[in-house]
Amino acid sequence: EPSVGATLAIAIGIHNIPEGLCVALPIYYATNQRWKGFLWALLSGISEPVGAFLGWCIIKATGEDMSQVVYGILFGLVAGMMIMIVILELLPTAYRYDPKDKYVTSSVVLGMAVMAASLCLFMA
Repeated sequence: EPSVGATLAIAIGIHNIPEGLCVALPIYYATNQRWKGFLWALLSGISEPVGAFLGWCIIKATGEDMSQVVYGILFGLVAGMMIMIVILELLPTAYRYDPKDKYVTSSVVLGMAVMAASLCLFMA
């Protein structure tokens, strides 16, 4: 369905604008150099199509486009990377800014509950 592909491409393009700003602005304000912010935002943006291409190559190498095992392995690897980023970077930073733990733990538990509820609702 070509219309779904076009809509998805537009949505990804719109999503990349604030994502690039979120990468570039802290670097610009930390270094006061626009080119460094631009360069890191560019590198961040280039990593997505490179990763997509590698994933496509892995899927095509199996000879089966919809192999559940391959998709399961790839989704597991990506989920593991995201969890490690949360554990190693996001949670320590959150606790640094909330040393009395007024919000962090309860927010993490609430986020887990929302994700569990959404999984249960999609299964129904």
